[in-house]
Formats: sequence, C-alpha cells, structure tokens
Amino acid sequence: MKTFLDDHFLLETNTAVRLYEEAARHLPIFDFHCHLDPKEIWENKPYDNITQLWLGGDHYKWRAMRMHGVGEKFITGDASDWEKFLAWAETVPHLIGNPLYHWTHMELKMFFGIEKPLNPKTAKEIYEECNEKLQQPEFRPRALIRRANVAFIGTTDDPLSTLEFHRRLRDDESFQTIIAPTFRPDQALFIERPSFTDWLRKLSEASGIAIDSFSDFLAALKQRIDEFHEHGGRASDHDIPKMEYVAVTESEAAAIFQKRVNGGALSAAELVAYRSFLLTELGKMYAEKQWVMQLHIGAMRNNNTKMNRLLGPDAGFDSIGETNIAEGLSRFLDALDREDALPRTVLFNLNPKDNAVIAGMMGNFYEEGVPGKIQFGSAWWFNDHIDGMEKQMRDLANVGVLSHFIGMLTDSRSFLSYARHDYFRRILCNLLGDWVEKGLVHNDIDFLVQMVKNIGYYNAESYFLQR
Repeated sequence: MKTFLDDHFLLETNTAVRLYEEAARHLPIFDFHCHLDPKEIWENKPYDNITQLWLGGDHYKWRAMRMHGVGEKFITGDASDWEKFLAWAETVPHLIGNPLYHWTHMELKMFFGIEKPLNPKTAKEIYEECNEKLQQPEFRPRALIRRANVAFIGTTDDPLSTLEFHRRLRDDESFQTIIAPTFRPDQALFIERPSFTDWLRKLSEASGIAIDSFSDFLAALKQRIDEFHEHGGRASDHDIPKMEYVAVTESEAAAIFQKRVNGGALSAAELVAYRSFLLTELGKMYAEKQWVMQLHIGAMRNNNTKMNRLLGPDAGFDSIGETNIAEGLSRFLDALDREDALPRTVLFNLNPKDNAVIAGMMGNFYEEGVPGKIQFGSAWWFNDHIDGMEKQMRDLANVGVLSHFIGMLTDSRSFLSYARHDYFRRILCNLLGDWVEKGLVHNDIDFLVQMVKNIGYYNAESYFLQR
C-alpha cells in the first residue's frame, strides 16, 4: 500500500517517476491566469492567521463547506477566524475524491512542512503551527511566490485599473517575478448590467477620452489596451457564458450602444449582436498588439438569487452551463481570421461535453511558424481534478498536438495554490508514463522529458511572451 502524499504521489509507473524527477519537480511556474491582487503582492504584509491566507475569497472551499452543511456564519459571516478554520477542518475529511482534499494537504506540506491530516482532532495544532510560521518573513506573499519558484503571474484586471501596483512591482529590482496585468473587459461587453452607466463614466475618466459616441467608446478601450501593454500586459481574458455570434455592422452596434446609453432596454438579439461586434473589434486590437486572447466559455453564474443579493457575485454559486458552442465559436474565429486579425487564442470550456468541439476547432485556424496558435485551455474550475485533467489531455492528444499544450494555471486568489501546478505535472507525467509502459509510444525518454518541460513551463512562456 502506498503512503498518502509520498514523493511519488500520483505516479504509478517507473517511467512516470523518471519523467517527474528529471523534468517536472524543479520546473519554474508560469501562472498565466489567476486572481491575485497585485496590491497585496506589493504591500507584502504578513497574515495574522492561516484563515486569512487560506479561506478568504476561496469560493471553492466555501462551496464545499456549504454542501457539507456548514452555516454561512462560519464561511462568510462573523464567526472568528479560528471558528472558520475549524469548520473547514471538519469539512476536509469528507472531501475524499474531491481535489480540494489533495490540494489542502499538498499546500500544508509544500509551504508549512505539515504532513498530518487536517481534521477536527488536528485542527488546533495545525492552526497554531501555521500561524506561528506566518509571522516569519518567508511566509509573506513575495516569499511564498519565490518559494514556489513562480516566474510569471498574470493577474486579472478591469480596464479601469490604474495599474499602479503592477508598475511598482515592475520597477522593484528586488523582486524578480513578472507580474503582468490581463485585460478583462466584462463591463464593456455586458452592457445590460445596471452598473454599466457608472462604469462608462469611469472609463472616460481613466482613458481621458470624452465618450459621446460608440467610436469614442472603442477609442477609450483601445487607450486602455495601450496602457496595459505599456505595463507589461500581453493578454486579455473574457467571460463567455454563451458562445453566440452574428455578423453585425459598426452602425448597427453603435445604435444598440446608444440605445443603452439613453436608458433603453435591450433585447436578447441586440445583446448578442452588440457583443459579437465588440468582441471582434477587441480581437483585432489584441492581434495588433500581438496579445493572447483567452475565452472562458460556459459558466452559468449567480444561480442563487437570494445569496447573490446577500453576498454578491463570485461567492460560490456558479456552475456548469449547457449550450452549444461550435457554430458561434467557429463564426467568431473565422470573422477575425478572414481579416488576418486572429490573435493567439486560448479556449477554455467549462462543460466537458465540449472537449471534442474545442480540440477539433483548434485545427481550423493556424499560422505558419506558430505552433499551437489556437490552444485548448487546461481543464478548468469544475474540471481541474484527476479525471478532468486526464480527459482534457487525452481529448487534446486524440485530435490535436499535445506536445504544444501550454499547460496549467491556478485561476486562484490564494498564494498557496501553486501546489496545483505540481498536481497537474504529476498527472501529466503519469499519463505519459502509462502510455510508455503499455507500449503505446516509443520509450524516447529524452524527447518525453523535454515534452514535460515544455508543457509544464516553456510552451506557456513562449506563447505569452513570444520567446
């Protein structure tokens, strides 16, 4: 019987172990999509306790605690930090089979050297040990990043961001990790939201452009893209609940925009038309800058009206949507490609039924000299478990080119989530090792070692930084 979380955790064959040891164990991390706050990295303040570092803002854990029956007081309410930690410790043993069970214990081991299981009996001891260590300099945000060997972090930023802390971090020669902003213009695309009018006013202020027309609006967005580029931004990110696309002229999109600005209600068809045009125009702007465009497709958000009113969005009440994406995605990518304006694009699907659609779509659009121009993004959110990661890589390999895959990202708000990269790399090594041991691929260890290194780090570095 294997020991839980030993050195060869998830590595089931000798070849898998060799690939991990020779290629993956000491690789740096290129975390191209996350939700860390650059201000928190800049300020580099110590945490009072493990609850603040580990549970604050983590809707993965919140969701699991709710499903376990934990009261909201102990999740987002006014319970003490110790009480919230204890509630999490009581939940963890029940998460066998959930990646949170693995991640929790991997993070405790990787950062704190704690190998005992987290449960109600050990909770107090682990809480006190973590809190004591958190007062040491090597447990501040920047030190945690260094210890995890993170070379690049792509944050997620509204176009209104001043990028002040990205600028400060870039100019700080004592901190070597690249902290790059990622342009996330959800507010520009979802104009039906009540917040749009106020956001539009702030966009005018941030860009220095008076927005009196749709063309002014496009110019303001372009100014912000230019500003992001000056601060190291090389990517955008988009929430795409439904991948719908129709051909629209600029005058038609302008009329829809003006109708909304004047307080009019927009139909579903008008919203699809507006978003189709604007996303295409943004794609052209990204291509001009040689940016990467990331599309996160298929999240059904804010399902619980009562809790959305109480807590707001991103509190653990989103789930997998179910729509057809192939036709809309094809038309959108083709519209850009016809104008030679299709940027490098990463396609993330939340519903695993769409794996084959995404894997097949990649091959429709290419650019000479750019391996893997269209990427099938890593198993995301409800799929970033062992089965989901293996399925995504198998489906990619079946119809695409696995060796050009850009690999894992944390998509997290926690400085401890870098253990997920190790989780992914172990699963990758195990998958390749299994194929070797079954005689499905040549045992060309030199090629396979380099393949693991590329998927684990170098492909993403080349893709986002064009190296």
